[in-house]
Amino acid sequence: MKTISANTTVSVSELKKSLSAIIKKADGEPIAILNNNIPTAYLVPSDTYEELISKLEDYELGLIIKQREADKPGAVEVKLNEL
Repeated sequence: MKTISANTTVSVSELKKSLSAIIKKADGEPIAILNNNIPTAYLVPSDTYEELISKLEDYELGLIIKQREADKPGAVEVKLNEL
């Protein structure tokens, strides 16, 4: 059985009937959308989504930094005024 990572769950059919009321009831928290009692999607507030994307981008940049640090011994040093 899949773990549900939200306090509020709703079926697809319930979501179709009263989307606005469900969003209001969730009070800014994620909503797990169930299809045949299996979580198939999450509805998250736009602020939460934007924060997640920002953190993902930061994580990816961190990976690039670590890779470049590992490649540093083989790098050729160039002074800015030589460019």
